[in-house]
Amino acid sequence: MHAEHDIASPKDNINPKRPKRPKTPRQPMPEQDPRRRRYNFEEVPRGYSEEAARLEASRCLQCKNAGCIKGCPVNINIPAFIDLIAKGHFAEAADKLKEQNALPAVCGRVCPQESQCEAGCILGKKGDPVAIGRLERFAADYARNHGHEPPVCTAAPTGKKVAVVGAGPAGITVAGDMVRWGHEVVMFEALHLAGGVLMYGIPQFRLPKEIVQYEINTLKKSGVKIRTDMAIGMTQTVDQLLESGFDAVFVGTGAGLPSFLNIPGENAIGVFSANEFLTRVNLMKAYDFPRYATAPIRPRRAITVGGGNVAMDSARTALRLGAESVIVYRRSLEEMPARAEEVHHAQEEGVEFHLLTAPKRIVTDDRNRVTGMECLRMKLGEPDASGRRRPMPMENSELVIQADTIIVAVGNQPNPLVPRTSSGIEVGIRGTIVADAETMATTKPGVFAGGDIVSGAATVISAMGQGKQAARAMHRYLVGDEPPCV
Repeated sequence: MHAEHDIASPKDNINPKRPKRPKTPRQPMPEQDPRRRRYNFEEVPRGYSEEAARLEASRCLQCKNAGCIKGCPVNINIPAFIDLIAKGHFAEAADKLKEQNALPAVCGRVCPQESQCEAGCILGKKGDPVAIGRLERFAADYARNHGHEPPVCTAAPTGKKVAVVGAGPAGITVAGDMVRWGHEVVMFEALHLAGGVLMYGIPQFRLPKEIVQYEINTLKKSGVKIRTDMAIGMTQTVDQLLESGFDAVFVGTGAGLPSFLNIPGENAIGVFSANEFLTRVNLMKAYDFPRYATAPIRPRRAITVGGGNVAMDSARTALRLGAESVIVYRRSLEEMPARAEEVHHAQEEGVEFHLLTAPKRIVTDDRNRVTGMECLRMKLGEPDASGRRRPMPMENSELVIQADTIIVAVGNQPNPLVPRTSSGIEVGIRGTIVADAETMATTKPGVFAGGDIVSGAATVISAMGQGKQAARAMHRYLVGDEPPCV
């Protein structure tokens, strides 16, 4: 980011004292102009400068009973890393983050800090909380751009061998912890690059692939072996892994089975699940145009159904592929589960929102190709089990929205491949693997699980939190003692 500076250190000739806390608002993050970015896949937020990062960090009150830590699924010492940034010790701030978080550059970009760590910030009670996520991103980017690698606690080899099935956020976390605790670790990934949802589910403009691969390469350098193009449950089963010399297995295969609308016309040509659409764009590197002229489709007018982050990702991706992009959501803007920042970015870029609108059927031509979607206008009733007001259809309110592409982003279900092909792994009514809430141990001895395959579709950081729980329990299972370093 700022290659002309050396890595900051307490020994460097910089002011070691924290600057006095100015009475200043939360520092804005520079962003690419929406009039330009709607035509490219470059990252939207540009990141803090060193000056802006120190100024934002100086807002932190350094609470003794820090609510921000309680809101973090991996228990980062947030006041400590922010204090280091305020003092100008940027590389040390990254080291502090890495003590608990294997992917700070990722989490600083895609985690919902506003409902987790920042929700516990005392400044947020009467104003804007400290921009914890932006500072996390800054510190991680600084270390990466300056070639700084954190000191690593490594233990003596234990002679134990661990298989990690799925190279997403949970699996990466488990692999990183287990290898530094002395175990031999082999990761198995079904696709041709490790990273899981970070590589194939999140668009380039929100999470650049080079950042994910940097973290994967760090894992490889630490000694983790990664075997790609290996779909466990097809090429081998978990039972066969245990029989072939692995002492424990972690399953982190995520929620890759898309949900659909179950309305007439859903089998038409031009209907995609968001999972398929985003994976195709990422897998075929359509974001790297013109070097790769490999867009899976060229929609003229695309409707994305849903109101979560995946819906925003899909609608904004369709826009960048040249489409007039429309979001259809059955509730109002206030009930929309997507991050406010993602909704704002979509609106800025020109995505058209049809709120309080629910799909009724997909309209097709005589060749079964999508020509539009018939919808119903909705009104909000009493709150449902989610706490949000229930959408109710209005009589005689049908309308047809023209489109040649429909992207369904209404959630994903757990990937069923591993539990279906492995004996002794109990599965819940929603297809999730049943695991102990503390240890993440499954009903099969030696097999642990975490992330979306256990919780259902959730956040990157919550998957990592379960990965950390599982790693500690796996270590105890293998050697009968607590990890040598945390």
